[in-house]
Amino acid sequence: MGAIKDTTDATFEADVLQNDKPVLVDFWAPWCGPCRAVAPVLEELAVAHADKIDIVKLNTDENVQVSSRYGITGIPTLNVYVNGEVVKTLVGAMPKPKLVRELADYLG
Repeated sequence: MGAIKDTTDATFEADVLQNDKPVLVDFWAPWCGPCRAVAPVLEELAVAHADKIDIVKLNTDENVQVSSRYGITGIPTLNVYVNGEVVKTLVGAMPKPKLVRELADYLG
C-alpha cells in the first residue's frame, strides 16, 4: 500500500475532520481518467510531505454522504482541510508543478 490511505463515509470524521495535520482529500472514482492521471502525483506528494500533510482518497461512487455534504459535483476535486474546515478546493487534474504551487502553504 502507498502513502495515501482510503477514507469512507464511516471513517471520514476520524481520518480528516479530527486530524491534527492538514489533510488533502482526493475525491475520485475508478472510471475517472483525470483522477487516475493525478493519482501518482498525489502519491509522490504524500511520500515527500508525510510529516506536514496527510493525503487520503474518497471514492465518490461508494461514499455519497461525504461527497454530497461537501457538494462534490466534478472530480477529481481536492479539498484541503485544516482543523476540520475546508480551506482550499482544487477541481480538475493539474500538472505536478501547478499542484505543488497551489498546495505550497500546506506542504511546508
